[in-house]
Amino acid sequence: MSPSRATILVVDDAPDNIDVLRGILAEHYNVHAATSGQTALRLAERQTPDLILLDVMMPTMDGYEVCRHLKAAAETAHIPVIFVTARCETADEQRGFDVGAVDYITKPINPTLVGARVRTHLALADQQRAFRKQIHERTQDLEAAQREAIFMLGEAGHYNDTDTGVHIWRMAAYAAALARAALWPIEQADLLELAAPMHDTGKIGIPDRILKAPRRLTADEWQIMQTHTEIGHRILSKSRSPLFQLAADIALCHHERWDGSGYPRGLAGEQIPQAARIVAIADVFDALTMQRPYKQAWSVEKALATMQAESERHFDPQLLRCFFDIKAEILTIRERWNVEESRPGDPTLTDRRRSNSR
Repeated sequence: MSPSRATILVVDDAPDNIDVLRGILAEHYNVHAATSGQTALRLAERQTPDLILLDVMMPTMDGYEVCRHLKAAAETAHIPVIFVTARCETADEQRGFDVGAVDYITKPINPTLVGARVRTHLALADQQRAFRKQIHERTQDLEAAQREAIFMLGEAGHYNDTDTGVHIWRMAAYAAALARAALWPIEQADLLELAAPMHDTGKIGIPDRILKAPRRLTADEWQIMQTHTEIGHRILSKSRSPLFQLAADIALCHHERWDGSGYPRGLAGEQIPQAARIVAIADVFDALTMQRPYKQAWSVEKALATMQAESERHFDPQLLRCFFDIKAEILTIRERWNVEESRPGDPTLTDRRRSNSR
């Protein structure tokens, strides 16, 4: 058998009908056969034919049910199905199309018609495969571009700040771990991990004389510093994508406090978006346990004890308990990123993306 030839699965409980279709198609295609719906599903999953010719009236599992199963599975949903049946009422044809068939051939079989329909739908399937491949490649390109934009916005927010090393990437990994512990769906936790590094994007709008001040800020300077939350929100909310909308919420609210004493809006408790409450815990833990030009790194035990004292004041108490519950995972993440930070030179964006994946 030539590997370049298309494969057709013929499904019919009558062997004579299979022989007729095999005789029409075998010269040009690889023809496999199944005499029951259950066998057809197993073959389709294992061998992935290019097209299926499916009888409707079969015992145990009729063709409609077989087609529904095929279309419900990601591995077989793309396979074109043509019903070949003696049932020729309009309602029967409509039901066939409703369950996902691409065509309907009535018995007795006309060899010329069968050959033409098979060629047509194989050609259409080839076009659809090429289209899906093109869409997949373009989607990958867009996702890569989006990720690079995320990393650059994260870097921009800390370009003139005193934070050093891989703080924002490590903090984002902590945030994703806490989100999973809080029973977020995996996809949403992954989205949070991408959004979290942009939490301080608004610092690009804060003057250097304030960001780099080697002293306590004055009251007026502190007011200006607090505006980085609103600046970041304005920048990130320009996009309507779920990712950047999430990042905008985090940027605006990650300095709010559970007791309402935070900024910029003085939100309290569950008024604060949960994503921002998660990032607040991850951000503070990393800030306490990392070394900066003006301080040594705190021990993990000291950091956690300090954060525990701030439960119900600064932090959501339930989320903080979750954070403590996954201490072992947090320490593993910390160690991985400490190794990354100790590497000579500045890790590239690609390195960071690779390290941030699980």
